[in-house]
Amino acid sequence: MRQKPVNSDALFYQKFNMKSLKIRLSVLTLVILLFLVLGFIWWQQGKASVNPFNKTPQIFVVGKGEGVRAIASRLKKDNLIKDQVVFFLLIKKMGIDQNLQAGDFRLNQAMDAQTIAQTLTKGMVDIWITILEGWRSEEIALKMASDLQLPESQFLKYSQEGYMFPDTYLIPKEATAAAIVQILKDNFRQKVTEDLQKEAIKNGLTLKETIILASIVEKEASGENDRNLIAGILLRRLKSGWPLQTDATLQYALGYQPEEKTWWKKNLTDLDKKFKSPYNTYLNIGLPPEPICNPGLASIRAVIYPEKSDFWYYLHDPTGGVHFAKTIEEHEANIDKYLR
Repeated sequence: MRQKPVNSDALFYQKFNMKSLKIRLSVLTLVILLFLVLGFIWWQQGKASVNPFNKTPQIFVVGKGEGVRAIASRLKKDNLIKDQVVFFLLIKKMGIDQNLQAGDFRLNQAMDAQTIAQTLTKGMVDIWITILEGWRSEEIALKMASDLQLPESQFLKYSQEGYMFPDTYLIPKEATAAAIVQILKDNFRQKVTEDLQKEAIKNGLTLKETIILASIVEKEASGENDRNLIAGILLRRLKSGWPLQTDATLQYALGYQPEEKTWWKKNLTDLDKKFKSPYNTYLNIGLPPEPICNPGLASIRAVIYPEKSDFWYYLHDPTGGVHFAKTIEEHEANIDKYLR
């Protein structure tokens, strides 16, 4: 049987195409491997900690209903993770996107992405606590006992009346009483600057005397409008050798009132005013020995920058309104008009 002649050109192209295919497959394989290697490196680097040597705590707050993308974006912005896409994919891979908790978390740059992700599922490590202006140490201790389960006696052991600065704080759950007191006192030092202390000296007051008087103003004033004026009256009385005759100092001396369930007795009697105590400014001339509460910055500034006037007396009516008088006769008239 006669064989067909071999087409050399077709054979050549066939061999060429096979060789080209193998090359293409090899290149594709190399490209895929390269992408896999690069992807692996990207993934590993993205999960790694930002700085393994920096364990300085950073407070990171997750809002209620905040999504994973938003959390990842803010973590990247705060320089707590290297790659927000990696973090997002990691959360999905771990299957914990529905387990992230709202709250405040103490993170640091030494944590890798997986550790941070797991931490965000464990709930808050710190608690927001607000201390109000005018609270005495016992009231702050009660707040600490309620929110941090810290025995009141432990806080009172370290507290210093007048210097537990009223503010909103983020307190670690495991913080000791001594550590909490230090946080409050550090805030006091930041807010009551050296410049303010120098201004207080112009009134002839030491820092301690300023805080004592500010604590009285905090409890005596009914608002921003009368704070500086009352401070001016009390300073005038103090420098003139008059007794301050403030209800707040006597309330502090009388202490907790079981029937009223308050540390500040509401209605003082003539008998109360005879109560023997260095804090009774009806009996004693000058300042009490220590602050009677923890004043806010507004009351401290009121003492440093008092409003001068011709008034010597003031009283508050049952609605909280304040009435000033220049003479004892005017003051008695105000008592008859507003309190009897």
